[in-house]
Amino acid sequence: MGKVVFIAEKPSVAQQFAQALDLKFARKDGYLEAQNTIVTWCFGHLVTMSYPEAYDPKLKRWSLDTIPFIPEKFRYEVIREGAAKKQFQTVKGILTSPEVDTIYICTDSGREGEYIYRLVAEKAGVKGKKQLRVWINSQTKEEVLRGIREAKDDSEYDALGAAAYLRAMEDYLMGINFSRALSLKYAREIQDFLHMDRCVIAVGRVMTCVLGIIVRREREIRAFVKTPFYRVTGRFGVQDGASFEADWTVQDHSLFDHSPKLYSEKGFRAKEDAKALIGYLKGELTAAKATGVPQGAEGAMKEGGTGGGDAGDVPVVLSISHRKEVKNPPLLYNLAELQNDCSRFLKISPDETLNAAQELYEKKLTTYPRTDARVLSSAVAAEIGKNLGGISSMPMFRPLTEEILKSGSYKKIGKTKYTNDKAITDHYAIIPTGQGLSALSSLSPTYRKVYEMIVRRFLSVFFPAAVYDRMQLKIGLRTEVFAASLRVLKEEGYLACTSFSFLQKKDGTPSRGGEEASGAADENTGQTQDAKTQAHLAAVFALLKKGMKLSLEDLQIREGAASPPKRYNSGDMILTMENAGQFIEDEELREQIRGSGIGTSATRADILKKLVDNQYIDINKKTQIYTPTQLGEMIYDTVYCSIRPLLDPRLTASWEKGLTGVASGEIPESEYFGKLKSYVTRRTDAVKASDFRAPLRDRFREDAQYYPKPMHFKAKYTYAKKGKK
Repeated sequence: MGKVVFIAEKPSVAQQFAQALDLKFARKDGYLEAQNTIVTWCFGHLVTMSYPEAYDPKLKRWSLDTIPFIPEKFRYEVIREGAAKKQFQTVKGILTSPEVDTIYICTDSGREGEYIYRLVAEKAGVKGKKQLRVWINSQTKEEVLRGIREAKDDSEYDALGAAAYLRAMEDYLMGINFSRALSLKYAREIQDFLHMDRCVIAVGRVMTCVLGIIVRREREIRAFVKTPFYRVTGRFGVQDGASFEADWTVQDHSLFDHSPKLYSEKGFRAKEDAKALIGYLKGELTAAKATGVPQGAEGAMKEGGTGGGDAGDVPVVLSISHRKEVKNPPLLYNLAELQNDCSRFLKISPDETLNAAQELYEKKLTTYPRTDARVLSSAVAAEIGKNLGGISSMPMFRPLTEEILKSGSYKKIGKTKYTNDKAITDHYAIIPTGQGLSALSSLSPTYRKVYEMIVRRFLSVFFPAAVYDRMQLKIGLRTEVFAASLRVLKEEGYLACTSFSFLQKKDGTPSRGGEEASGAADENTGQTQDAKTQAHLAAVFALLKKGMKLSLEDLQIREGAASPPKRYNSGDMILTMENAGQFIEDEELREQIRGSGIGTSATRADILKKLVDNQYIDINKKTQIYTPTQLGEMIYDTVYCSIRPLLDPRLTASWEKGLTGVASGEIPESEYFGKLKSYVTRRTDAVKASDFRAPLRDRFREDAQYYPKPMHFKAKYTYAKKGKK
């Protein structure tokens, strides 16, 4: 019997496998060894694609004559930096040893993990070995042993491997050819304008698309014209002295129904028209004078109307309704949703959230982080009591887990929307394992908060829905109607799980996360109602009945203005990348790319980080808001003129969908590569044949007005002394 090798993606993961195997391992240089068993590791990537000069030394010099560069056969080489080269030699010796007959592939269970191993095996020349793929969802001992026990021949993952190779080829070909073409044609224009010593225009299939989204939003904000509008608010009194406010709103019998004077159904374009309405409601103006329309037949009809009730000059309650509103617990976390919430509540970047989720996974606290699924598998649902049992040992969560275990709701989770095998491709949602709790003390405070968020989201799905009483009130005064609404929580349900320990109210008690964190927004005013306001309104509403007459205490004009679009924060950006279909108006095309966003759960954080590192965008670390830099806008303009489709989320998402098709076996590898080769050739040749330098100079000058301060570049760019532009 030959030796068995387990190869992991990182040393820390290899250690987990060694512990799960429960053998007496001796530590060697780059591996662990027991009788007939070896555990070794990579350092992430040990092998990478070769640069063009590896094919021909002449290609090291950038020239329009040597692009498009599309090799007949791609070359790969061992990474020379750091300890990678030495570790590759160690791994190569182990994998090709005649004593070894079986290799368990334990790299991350996904496209990138498959790619990492296949590059190593190909470069090392592994042949004639039994290669088995271990696919796990967490690093607990039980899950590791299950993965080993159920490992499949790696040939069953050939389609996934093909998609991984194609993704790398795609990024390589677009990056090499488009970056060289644009830099050779236009980098000097940017370099001279910004007084840089050197400039390279770096573009990529996903990176440039994301830059486009951020720049377009910035330009939408600049183009936004603030337009004020004027609302009329009334304060109405009840017989016992209590009072409340309600907002005027246009109804069918209103004097201003379909009036061009309206900004919306709740306000006017001009303050004088709001004053005229108040004059009419107080009986100081006739309908004709208030509207500026001669009193004709229609005017006479409206003059005699009462907004649906014969209120006359005295306010009267036209209706008060109650509607039960049910809010179910949200789905479980995938990586994108976790990154979004960590941006909102913890103000940390997507890459830091991924680092946190990865560390929690490696310490056995949570399941695999790089997942797009937000549900459980039926197999996991059947054993979910084990996860809950582990969590119940933690004082913070014990009251919640006791309620779940007592109710037995966890036994039915497999029959709810939170379990769906069809919605899972590689991995189920991120959930706590209930194990590894001794490692919590070694985590940073921020990472412990991330763990708490994951646990609370997990526990939520075992609780019933939150139930609200939605109350809506309408008051008639002459022909007009005022409206007020209120939403009161009647049954807490899953909201009991959302009181984060790190979000505290002024009195020191935990505050709920999510949309319940700061009260409910009034749907008429858009204002947030705090608990005190809600309690007051609920008490007043309880006194009201249909037909009840009220007193008019005051009428006021309140100025408002529509807000410009908001800049993307890091959480918004991750969800925007995940849901690329929102940019597509064509319903059929939108449906075609459903489930295929911009980038993948594993790469989105790195893409945003690369844009920041390249100084194409800035991130405010306190607010996590992204804005373009002057250099970033200039890159955008250059790409817009030359290779506009690179900025289009539809193209990027369609490429990603194609890779998904290759991974599932629906699209042949040769077909995908043929389309890629054609696209890169056509677009590179188009850049070579065009010249947009003159219009770009004009555009750069226009952009410059928004950047009065000169950019300071990092060492890789450097910059010359400032001169006149």
